[in-house]
Amino acid sequence: MDLLVTTDWLAAHLHDPDLRVFDCSVRLVPDPAVQYRVEDCRVEYRASHVPGAGYIDLHNELSDKGTQLRFMAPTPEAFARAMSAYGVGDGTRVVLYAKSTWYWATRVWWMLRANGFDNAAVLDGGWKKWEAEGRPVATGDESYPPAHFTAHPRDGYFCGKNAVLAAIDDPSTKIVNALTPDQHAGTGGTTFGRPGHIRNSVNVSSKDLVDANNVLLPLDEIRRRCDAAGVLAAPRSLLYCGGGISATGNAFALTLLGRDDITVYDASLNEWGPDETLPMERGG
Repeated sequence: MDLLVTTDWLAAHLHDPDLRVFDCSVRLVPDPAVQYRVEDCRVEYRASHVPGAGYIDLHNELSDKGTQLRFMAPTPEAFARAMSAYGVGDGTRVVLYAKSTWYWATRVWWMLRANGFDNAAVLDGGWKKWEAEGRPVATGDESYPPAHFTAHPRDGYFCGKNAVLAAIDDPSTKIVNALTPDQHAGTGGTTFGRPGHIRNSVNVSSKDLVDANNVLLPLDEIRRRCDAAGVLAAPRSLLYCGGGISATGNAFALTLLGRDDITVYDASLNEWGPDETLPMERGG
């Protein structure tokens, strides 16, 4: 199974007994009091989803609840318990999709890889393409039988702020901001404590790596955009965003390009932005 699968592929393999399909959608609702509220999309999932697909509650079941920072990766033990309950284990394959922005699916994909599970793919175009093509739709709750997921944690998939500080002036590492150009420049969009970006970082917006139908751009175009930003000139990529979600979209794209020295700053600007001791800058 490729890392990126088409709707045609999923339709043909939907009833494979070893396949597990999941809707990973999350909704962020602007809220001046707390910047944004995080809501699961279980209601939307129950109204329509890929037949047989389960729902992954990324915020409540696949995030560390021992920190005030949102969406931090859980411990390998907690991740393994959750994935076992979802029915993911040895001998299974996983396809992930989202109804809104595509990188909710890549976040789960990245955590699976960080825990040693490589038999996972992202559905190209996600729900938007599946629905537009008139594919079969199911309603209500669906789930898979519990399985046994064994976590094999891999070093380097996530990093903390000290690694970012060390990378700022390291020519062997390119720090990449996955937020929008306006957010990177500090001229618009949601800010995280302070407007702008981590000093010396470049911008490749993960939202701009897919078209209007959430279909990934051709790899040659993604390569061109990454190369134009200087990402491919350095052997190592350190990726961040607001909360470690959209950065995994860039991680997915770079993996498709054959890059393997990639790390995601899990806390991202949720941690970095409010801390005045950590260097940020504005502008393009």
